[in-house]
Amino acid sequence: MRKSEQQGAQNRWWVLFAPLIVFIGLLLFLLKGLSSDPSELESVLIDDPVPQFSAVDLFNDDIHYSEEVLQQGPLLMNVWATWCPTCRAEHEYLNQLAAEGIPIVGLNYRDDSRAKAIDWLNTLGDPYIANIYDPEGDIAFEFGVYGAPETYFIDAEGKIRYRHVGDVNERNWQNQLQQIYQQMQQEAGS
Repeated sequence: MRKSEQQGAQNRWWVLFAPLIVFIGLLLFLLKGLSSDPSELESVLIDDPVPQFSAVDLFNDDIHYSEEVLQQGPLLMNVWATWCPTCRAEHEYLNQLAAEGIPIVGLNYRDDSRAKAIDWLNTLGDPYIANIYDPEGDIAFEFGVYGAPETYFIDAEGKIRYRHVGDVNERNWQNQLQQIYQQMQQEAGS
C-alpha cells in the first residue's frame, strides 16, 4: 500500500469512529447527571451571609422586607409556589414544624397569581413568620435557587448554613435536618 492510501484508510477509520467516541462521551456525561442526587447540590453560599434584597410582604405591599428578616435566626427559609406539587406535599409538615416553634420564613417563588398564593396559605395554613413575595424570582436567583421547594437553614448571624433541595418531611427532618437546626440553636445559645 502506498503512503497516501494508508493515510486515507486511517482517515476513514477516524471518520467512522469519531461519532461513536463523541456519543459514548455524551452518554457517560448524561448518565453521571442522572445518577446524582439533586438534594445534595451544594450551594456556593454556604457559610456566607444571606444576600441583600428588598421585597414586599405577600399579603401587604406596605410591609417591606430586607435581608434583616433572615438575620433573626436560627431559622428556615422555605422557597415555595402554588404551581409546585411537592410544595403542597411538604406544606402540612411545615405547619407541624411551625407549631413546634421552628421559625420559618416563606419565599413565594414566581407565582403568577398573588391571590392564588394568599388563598393557598389561608386554606392550607400559614407556617411562616414572614411571607416574602418574589414574583419574578429575583431574590431566589440571588440565593441560587434551582426550583421549588428548597429550604435554607440560616443561623443566628444571618449566614446560610445548609441548603435542602426537595420537600421537608418527617423522614428527612428526623434523619438529618433536625440535627442541623439543633446545631445552629446550640451555637446561638438558644
